Amino acid sequence: MPNCTPFRPPSSLPLLPSTDRRQWARTRAPVLKRLFSLAVVRGITCWLISLYIRFARITSRWRVLGREIPEDFWSREEPFILALWHGRLMMMPYSWRRGKPIDFLISFHRDGDMVARTIGHFGLGSIRGSSKKGGASALKSMVRALRQGTWIGIAPDGPTGPRMRASEGIVSVARLSGVPILPATCAASRRIVLGSWDRFLIPLPFSRGIFSWGEPIRVPRDADDNTIRETVQQLEDALNTLTDEADRAVGQQTIEPAAATKAHGG
Repeated sequence: MPNCTPFRPPSSLPLLPSTDRRQWARTRAPVLKRLFSLAVVRGITCWLISLYIRFARITSRWRVLGREIPEDFWSREEPFILALWHGRLMMMPYSWRRGKPIDFLISFHRDGDMVARTIGHFGLGSIRGSSKKGGASALKSMVRALRQGTWIGIAPDGPTGPRMRASEGIVSVARLSGVPILPATCAASRRIVLGSWDRFLIPLPFSRGIFSWGEPIRVPRDADDNTIRETVQQLEDALNTLTDEADRAVGQQTIEPAAATKAHGG
C-alpha cells in the first residue's frame, strides 16, 4: 500500500510561528491607522455608522419615558443642556426632536471628528473642544449658543472619563448661561458593550429600546464652589439612576461607574 499523508482537518493545520504572528500584528496596526487617517475613509465610515443607527432604530421598538419634560421646553422654545453619558451616545440622534437646533460638545481628537461627522448625517451640529483642549473657547461658544436659542448636548464624563463620573464643566455652562440641565439616557434589550473606557453601548437590531428623560437640574448664577460640587454630584446620581432603571426595564445588567478619583469625589 502506498504511503499516504494522514488528512489533518483545518483546525489542526500549522499556524504561523508566534514570531511571524507578532510581526503581522505590528505591521497591521500602522496600516489601519494610516487608512483611517484618510478623510475619505473616515467619511465613508461615518456614513455607514449612520446607516446602522437608522437600521437599529427602524427594526426595534423604542419607548420614550419622560417625554413631557423636554417637550415642555421645546414648546416654549426654551433652551436647555442635554446631559448623557458618553457610552450612551449612539442612539442619541433619535432622542431629539427634529427641527430643534442642537450642538454637541465634541473633542478635537480624531474619534471626535468621526462623531461630529456621524451626527451631522442627522442634522445635528457640534462645538469642538474639551476640558483639556480648547475648553475656554468651547465654553464661550456654548454659552453664546444657549443665549441665542440653540440647545447644547454634553457628555459630562467625556472625552476620556472616568466612566459615568460627572465633571464640573457642564455645571459651569449651566451657571453662566442660566439654563437648566436635563439628564437623559437610552438602553436596549439586545446590545454589545465594548471594552472601551466608557463601556460604549451598541444597540442591536430587533431590540426593545428605551429613551428616558430626567427632571431638570438648575444651577444658580451665584453658585459658590460648594454648590457647584453638590450640583455635579446631583447630576451624576441622576444620570446613573436613570441609566440603571433603563437597563433594568429592558432586562439588561447595569453598568457600574468607574472608581471615583479625588477629582470626582473619591
